[in-house]
Amino acid sequence: MPRKPEIKNLKKVAKRIKDAVKKKEKIILYGDADLDGVSSVVILKETIQNLGGKISSVYFPDRENDGYGITRKALGELKGFAPALLISVDLGIGNVEEVEIANLLGFEVVIIDHHQILDKLPKASIIVDPKQKGDKYPFKQFANAGLVFKLAEEVLDDKFSESLKNSFLELTALATIADMMPQEQENRLYIDQGIGNLRNTFRPGLRAFFDIFDETAAGQNNLQKIIGALNISERIDNLNETYLLLISSAPKDARRMAQDLLERNQSKQFRVKEIIREVEGRLSSKMTDTIIFEGDHSWSLVLAGSVASTICQRFEKPTFIFKKGSEESIGSVRVPKNINSVDAMASCSELLVTYGGHPPASGFRIKNQNLDKFKGCLIKYFQKQ
Repeated sequence: MPRKPEIKNLKKVAKRIKDAVKKKEKIILYGDADLDGVSSVVILKETIQNLGGKISSVYFPDRENDGYGITRKALGELKGFAPALLISVDLGIGNVEEVEIANLLGFEVVIIDHHQILDKLPKASIIVDPKQKGDKYPFKQFANAGLVFKLAEEVLDDKFSESLKNSFLELTALATIADMMPQEQENRLYIDQGIGNLRNTFRPGLRAFFDIFDETAAGQNNLQKIIGALNISERIDNLNETYLLLISSAPKDARRMAQDLLERNQSKQFRVKEIIREVEGRLSSKMTDTIIFEGDHSWSLVLAGSVASTICQRFEKPTFIFKKGSEESIGSVRVPKNINSVDAMASCSELLVTYGGHPPASGFRIKNQNLDKFKGCLIKYFQKQ
């Protein structure tokens, strides 16, 4: 019987984590600040703790000010922990230079990511990404939390209790929906099991939403409210509000945090609509343009993805929405079906500081002096397509 394909390096990472716990090495978890990244960190943290290990530090980058991925600023703040095992989740696959810096600082870097591979891989100790060369696993469209859930199964093995598995499936399901991954094959199983488990969740941070709604949150409307609230959190001392909510063991604190996130999500939706109207007003004189390329100093990066998604759907054009900083701009990209946004940016990569993501949804960081050149380069790319 032919051997069933495995996700490349997943067992290798599991063994490395077990060794680190056994040897009491310092472990740092570095995750993206969206719900997929936060869920991945929570699952991995609780996996390691159930193995008897400790986490030396948890870090989430400040997208608004520092951009996406492993950043030089973050490495500067974390260097005091070196030597240590630094595990990045839901980011890192495009951070070639930053991983080299991390290596020089004494970190051993492990990357667990699900984004599209760029020109070359970082020189990390181990990389898990189903999209990398040589990975023969047939399904490639996991959310990052799905990959970390599989890692938890590998690490804990017979120590993986049913209650812990159900708790991790809840987070995996929410992350898969939030990251807009295809709801098919293994993702479908995660979503069906995880959302079903939500009704009986023992995690106070999720239970709080049910108490606030005072009804079952199995309905699609309430489910989207929960996902929206968990996806808008801000950074607190290198951590993240959603992370603090999900690991909270105090029901009163959890309810307070959940209520705050729900209220801020309502305000966010109002502001998203304002920005959409502003963008549409600008487009009235640009209807013949091949792409939509708009930015502003007053727009929040946290809202850029939501704005880009709506604008892209309405106008059926590749959409680039960015927050303009004093020297650099950071943006979100959404494109119509069957267009690869990462490939489009790769054709203009010499103009960008960083870029990456998924074909339908991605992001970039650029020096302001290159914005016009970047727009021109993108127009040429899509005209050829």
